[in-house]
This record gives sequence, structure tokens and C-alpha cells, in this order.
Amino acid sequence: MNIVLFEPGETDRPLLRSDRRGQHILNLLRRKTGETFDAGVIDGPRGKATITSITETTIELKFAALTPPAPSIPLALIIGLPRPQTARDILRDATTLGVGSLNFVPVEKSEASYAQSTLWRSGEWRRCLIAGAEQAFDTRLPDVTHGRSLGDTVAALPPNGLRLVLDNYESAQSIGGIDFGANHVTLAVGGERGWSANERAHFRAEGFQFVHLGSRVLRTETAVTAALALVRVRLRLM
Repeated sequence: MNIVLFEPGETDRPLLRSDRRGQHILNLLRRKTGETFDAGVIDGPRGKATITSITETTIELKFAALTPPAPSIPLALIIGLPRPQTARDILRDATTLGVGSLNFVPVEKSEASYAQSTLWRSGEWRRCLIAGAEQAFDTRLPDVTHGRSLGDTVAALPPNGLRLVLDNYESAQSIGGIDFGANHVTLAVGGERGWSANERAHFRAEGFQFVHLGSRVLRTETAVTAALALVRVRLRLM
């Protein structure tokens, strides 16, 4: 955790010492009354928080905003709904790398039970985003959808952006050879079993270019990380 993030309005209320952030502040950062640490408001400014008092149960803070939130990144991910642990990794690491939106779509080769995971039903998915932003020293969280169909997800995309789909089996060109002149990029990555023939046909009909990351078959979470890093370099976001 490189920055401690708070929900809007939380900095005006005492923080419980038992909260994971309270434990981080006192036990890892070892801050005492009068000392400061890096803090931010989710989707809001970064700044410094000063500890004004510490009681047996709470920590009281005074937050000073210093830097406005970063603009949303013009990069959308579409991911074939993977198993929950893989989704956790993608939620965290894609947020750390920086994306504007994450869209987990049910696909023909995915297990239907993945959509019923407590990851999605309990709100745990948002905590994964926060962990990724805290690692990145950022306050911006990507927009997330899950359970929306592939067709509806693609229909909601900006109409004139660059659209890429990773596919080791039917792509003729490397992602490194693509012209990244567009203002917005959408990158689609399949689940553990890849895309179906129907899904490939849908991508073609919607103007997606098929690309690959080389001859090696990567795990979904690895492919997401590698592709995002390449796209961000090409968009000069690094």
C-alpha cells in the first residue's frame, strides 16, 4: 500500500484502529500523533493526512488535498469471465497499470458458476480495485461491469476507437505492429478457454482487429498484464 485511500467523506470521521488502514498506519508506517502520511480520496484528490489524535479504538485525521485526480485513461478492457481468483488478479493488476474500464462478460466457453461467485455478489471486486490503486499511488478506480453480454458491452463502446482482440489461433499480426493513432483503445482478452467461433464472428462484425502476443499461450491474467503494458507504451501512458 503506497497511498491510503478513503471513500468520500471518510476523512472527516474517526478511523477505527482495527480497520486495515488503521493497522497499516500504526503498525507498518508507524505514524504517531502529529505525523503525516500519503492519503487520497477515491476518484478524488491525493494529499497528506495528519494524525490529530489516537485513542484506544480510533485514529482522528486531518486531510489536506494537494493534487487533483488523474483523468480517466482512454483504455477499456473486455475480459471473458474467468474463474474468481483470476478475476481478482485482473481487477487488482489492471487497476495498478491503469485502465478506464474493466468489462467482464459471460462467454460460451466459461463456466456459468463463475458469475455467481461471492467476488461479484459481496462487492469484493471493488476492494480489489482499491488495492490496485493503492499500489499504483493513484486514486482513480476504473469503471467495472460484470454479467453484461458481449453484444451490449461492445455496443456501449466509443464508436471511433481502436478495437483489438487477442487471439492466438486466428490472428495474423502482433499487437506490436498495430497503428495506435486512435484516441480510445478497447482490448478484448478471452477467458481460460478462449473465444468461441460465434464470439470471433461478432468481433469481426464490430470492427475488431485480431492480434497476438507471440507464439506462446499465456494465462489470461498474464496476457492482460503483458498486453496492457504494450498498449500503454504505444499510447505514451507510461
